[in-house]
Amino acid sequence: MASFFGTKIDPHDHHRSQIKFYLILIPLAVLMILPILFIFNHAFKPQNELFAFPPRFFVREPTLDNFIELGRVASQGSIPLSRYILNSLLVTVTGVLLTIIITGLAAYALAKLRFRGKKLLFEINTIALMFVSSAVAITRYLVISKLGLVDSFLVHILPNIAMPVSVFLFKQFMDQTPDELIDAGKVDGASEMQILYHIVRPIIKPAISTVAIMSFLNYWADSATSFTYINNESKRTLAFFLTSITSQANVVAGQGMAAASSLILFLPALIFFIFSQSKVMDTMAHAGIK
Repeated sequence: MASFFGTKIDPHDHHRSQIKFYLILIPLAVLMILPILFIFNHAFKPQNELFAFPPRFFVREPTLDNFIELGRVASQGSIPLSRYILNSLLVTVTGVLLTIIITGLAAYALAKLRFRGKKLLFEINTIALMFVSSAVAITRYLVISKLGLVDSFLVHILPNIAMPVSVFLFKQFMDQTPDELIDAGKVDGASEMQILYHIVRPIIKPAISTVAIMSFLNYWADSATSFTYINNESKRTLAFFLTSITSQANVVAGQGMAAASSLILFLPALIFFIFSQSKVMDTMAHAGIK
């Protein structure tokens, strides 16, 4: 049984003293779920409800017209919609896997290996957390151009693999791994990769799920890369395609398609989070304890 601000909390038995926590948490939960409900309701609103005044939160006469119009406009393009979907799936799946592997290896080196300059490298990674992508947009473009990645499919993946927040999160979890376990693995003849996979990986599973969600959102909803670096339409992603067709449409029809596009982009992220949310909660718990 744990205590919080002097109040005992038992997850298996509710006490009247816990009511004050529910009075705070339930309104917060309602506020957090309202944007999700709005996205779903907004996507199914007919035109008259989209422009109703005063605005209506819940849809009264749900319709699929917004999705039908979006599909009609998409079918008029030279590139089929399935191509954009395939590009997004390839970019997202490959990017998430590579991000977990690369940042996991980097974090393991910073947490458990001994080499000169390790502290400096971690400080550089920590400083990188303060910079937003727009602050380094020009520098990034120059580097990508020099590497010859402009109009290449790899430009969707390679620049986003090294996520500083992922390295930081992985390292914080790996620091909690007892050195005695790693030393025992080395005595038994295990290599560094075997130690990382069989000993460290099970301990950092919550962090892996959290990094997977963050990188999933980073790749799936990225339209700026296609806009900035890609000229070949067949190499662009679904996020760019949905953003471009809704921005090019007229104000009236564009609102409905924009609402449908927002739901299409949001739904996979929501499903991905639902299936991995327990691990994310473990990450938050460990962060709080630390």
